Amino acid sequence: MMMVEKTIIVEGSSDRKRVAEIVKEPVDIICTNGTIGVARLDDLVEQLFERDVYILVDADASGEKLRQQFKRELPHARHLYIDRGYKEVAAAPHRYLAALLMGADIDVRSEYLQQEGTHH
Repeated sequence: MMMVEKTIIVEGSSDRKRVAEIVKEPVDIICTNGTIGVARLDDLVEQLFERDVYILVDADASGEKLRQQFKRELPHARHLYIDRGYKEVAAAPHRYLAALLMGADIDVRSEYLQQEGTHH
């Protein structure tokens, strides 16, 4: 069995579904369902201490609040920012998210990296 090294933290299940469609390598995608309680955060911090963690949350106030919590508690996590124009991870185009994740050294499905409208 392969060790899963990478964990992506998202807010909602629609975000998780979208990221799961794009990512090719085995990653854990953890849903916080909005803001996160101290006890749950402590559990996560323990669980994720040795891993590569990526924070991919919405570009809004609740996403920002969550980001601040993780910056304090998981300082080694890498923060991925989506364009404010999309506001939500679930609303960002697959191709955009694929490029963002690939830029963070996460293996993505190549079909999402192709330009729109190309046929082969």
